[in-house]
Amino acid sequence: MMDMHCHVDLYPNHQEILNDIRQSNYYVLSVTTVPSAWEGTVKLTEGLNHCKTALGLHPQLAHQRENELVLFDKLVDQTRYIGEIGLDGSSGYKEHLDVQLSVFKHILNKCEEFDDKILTIHSLNAVEQILDCLNQFPKSGTPILHWFLATKKQVFKAAELGCYFSIGPAMLQSSRGKKIISWLPQDRVLLETDGPFAKVDGKVLFPSNVNLVIEYLNQQWDMETQSVLDRLSHNLVTLLSSRK
Repeated sequence: MMDMHCHVDLYPNHQEILNDIRQSNYYVLSVTTVPSAWEGTVKLTEGLNHCKTALGLHPQLAHQRENELVLFDKLVDQTRYIGEIGLDGSSGYKEHLDVQLSVFKHILNKCEEFDDKILTIHSLNAVEQILDCLNQFPKSGTPILHWFLATKKQVFKAAELGCYFSIGPAMLQSSRGKKIISWLPQDRVLLETDGPFAKVDGKVLFPSNVNLVIEYLNQQWDMETQSVLDRLSHNLVTLLSSRK
């Protein structure tokens, strides 16, 4: 199985998260929030072949770390995975939306120089702007919309743009999250935790906790567990073989 959005370097106890990745043997995408964290995170997960490190610049940090785009450009050819990137229009960040847009578009434009990038994207309260940017840079890579909170129309628009959707246990904590999951095309669904930020019952999520989502999808998709696992595995294989 998989965890396609996990902040491995930001867990307070690195040994704990590394042990979970080893024991679960899941495919883990370790996202970073600033380019300067990328090399250290790569070293942190050294030897874990099924754990890949993404190069990111989080929208909530864009106004403080825009200067790290120079480093982003220097490192971008060293990894296929880009994230966490995107836009955040929520309170406290929407005032910096212009800088976020500038950073996000720079990254998408840079990624268009390659044909194999996989992008994990933050879109909180900025869904329409995210979709507009992806439409503007169609060759930037294959987007995964992480914890996507959108309207039904926006879900369909994102699917038309070739997006995947990563869903985690924390998304099951709200009726809105569950409704959005019901709209997602089954062949575009992936799993995530967004640990250590996302929590369930006050507990930090680890990659092994994606099993909570699998249990939910058994009911939602009216499938046996093995069929759900097969569907999700096929989605991951298809994603990894994608080119733009």
